Amino acid sequence: MSVTHYVGINFSNTGKAYFFGTEIVDLKIGQKVVAESVRGLQVGTVATEVFNIADYKSSLELKPLTRVATEDDLFLDEANKKRNKEAIKIFNEEIAKLGLDMNPIDAEFSLDGSKVTITYVAEERVDFRELLKVLASRFRCRIELRQVGSRDKAKMVSGIGVCGRELCCAKFLGDFDRISINMAKNQLLALNVQKLSGQCGNLMCCLKYEDEAYKDLRKDLPKMNGVVEYDNESYRVTSMNIITQTCKLENSEHAIFVNLADLKKYGK
Repeated sequence: MSVTHYVGINFSNTGKAYFFGTEIVDLKIGQKVVAESVRGLQVGTVATEVFNIADYKSSLELKPLTRVATEDDLFLDEANKKRNKEAIKIFNEEIAKLGLDMNPIDAEFSLDGSKVTITYVAEERVDFRELLKVLASRFRCRIELRQVGSRDKAKMVSGIGVCGRELCCAKFLGDFDRISINMAKNQLLALNVQKLSGQCGNLMCCLKYEDEAYKDLRKDLPKMNGVVEYDNESYRVTSMNIITQTCKLENSEHAIFVNLADLKKYGK
């Protein structure tokens, strides 16, 4: 289908905007629309302005936006939210009967009720063939079971981080970046994995935000616990504060604080 414009749509189960082709050029941010997602026909919210298709640079094919949501669509969407809760209840009943180690976190019926997608967390791969048969007889529609990891669960469930704000993954992150302990080392943080971990149990995503800045600020500086010559004496670098641009040098006789700029000449 040939379209002249495209627009970003946000669905209730994610903070990420997905792009759809459209011929409707007067869509407004916050407006309700209907689109065909991987979960079936869904009601979504316009999340971006409408762009000219000539500006579309991605190689991914755009699916067409189905329509602006009608009152009937919104009524069905609200009714499905109640069905979603019931689906979770039924799912829990059946996995208990079958003794399956699965933790459901979300269920969502498509707008037309032809499909239900149930998202769950499990430590290992689960053989759910028998479960699918039972669920099919109870829901009488197509069923998709999606296993996700702990980071995906945190994104869907949301919560408050140690900073006192809503979790970044739930608020605005569309994709997960790779986070490593080296990012904490670059920022001279205490390597306490428990304190550096978020609600998902993995290293906090925010460790990446200032990583490049810290790498740049630490360029040409001595390493922690490295030995440097300062005022004709040998010292060991025992602490460093990139923000205040100060460093503590110690030897058996002295402990002094110096400006980081004074150590640049010593290199890494």
